[in-house]
Amino acid sequence: MYKFYMPNVSLMGPGCADSLPAEIKARGFKKALIVCGKRSAASAELKGILDNLDANGIGYVVYPGSVPNPTVTAVMEGVKVLQAEGCDFVMSFGGGSPHDCAKGIALVDANGGNIKDYEGVNKSAKPQTPLIAINTTAGTASEMTVFCIITDEERHVKMAIVDEHTNPVLAVNDPNLMVSMPKGLTAATGMDALTHAVEAYVSTAATPVTDACAEKAIKLIQGYLRDAVKDGNDMVARDKMAYAEFLAGMAFNNASLGYVHAIAHQFGGFYNLPHGVCNAILLPAVQEYNAQVVPDRLKDVAAFMGVDVAGMSDEEGAAAAIAAIKELSADVEIPKGFEELGAKKEDFDILATNALKDACGATNPKQATKEEIIEILNKVF
Repeated sequence: MYKFYMPNVSLMGPGCADSLPAEIKARGFKKALIVCGKRSAASAELKGILDNLDANGIGYVVYPGSVPNPTVTAVMEGVKVLQAEGCDFVMSFGGGSPHDCAKGIALVDANGGNIKDYEGVNKSAKPQTPLIAINTTAGTASEMTVFCIITDEERHVKMAIVDEHTNPVLAVNDPNLMVSMPKGLTAATGMDALTHAVEAYVSTAATPVTDACAEKAIKLIQGYLRDAVKDGNDMVARDKMAYAEFLAGMAFNNASLGYVHAIAHQFGGFYNLPHGVCNAILLPAVQEYNAQVVPDRLKDVAAFMGVDVAGMSDEEGAAAAIAAIKELSADVEIPKGFEELGAKKEDFDILATNALKDACGATNPKQATKEEIIEILNKVF
């Protein structure tokens, strides 16, 4: 048996966020806890959303407590605000961090306890408090997945919460809300989406359905990420990248991920580094490792990225895929390694140990030893 997860409804395309009040009223929701970061709380984009809610008599309270790599503390404080304010649904506004923070809040509100109780796969007993996720980046796809990544600041570990009860009831991907993304964030989130698609395509849980989503996502990212980074007002590129990240989300939401994410979560939890950048740095090295067992799948990736693979062996095609990924990463100015981001080699042992415990590694096409993970870490240092 195979399950395919995605939100009940997804709104796509320029201007789609304007229909939010009608969608909220149709569901009978009365008051939202709006989860966002401090910068987003002061943004013109959120003001537009709030003005629309005000005009339609929909109540809300803004919780600007989400932080990059959202923490247990941020989640639990948000639960207190939601319950004190009598909110009956949650609305996240931003990228992966506020979406994940909001999922954590909604899950705990409905199920009780602490967000740490839900680390792992399908640990909750019932669906979370309804969540509407409004996306302002084109990368994480957290607005439409069953993944929720929360940093346990006591252990310096990113917890992977993979739970079918965390799916939003409504996802909103309006490229008009993505125009103000700076170049660096556009690049990092775009490479994050590419990582989702590639890892889903080589995953041991891949299916024809997820393959189709991953293939189209890779083609769109190859075709439009450079343009979106070069000119943030290029609405064609913004719109195509919004579709790309959503398609990549559909792929990994159902085929899961691999060691890129399993390792990236450790860098994020240990050093508070940006997730998309970590993924982009790790993606080529992990695929070099995976090429030992799935060179044919990586040859497909090369073709999706516009490489003429006719006459190439599987191994040559895999090498071409890795080269194309590196070229795209360089073109959008992703850092070359973790040393320049403040990582330390003396931490590799604990990073590797924790990476092997991460749920995302379970579907990597080749299972690694700790020594092999450390070898990967040395390549990306």
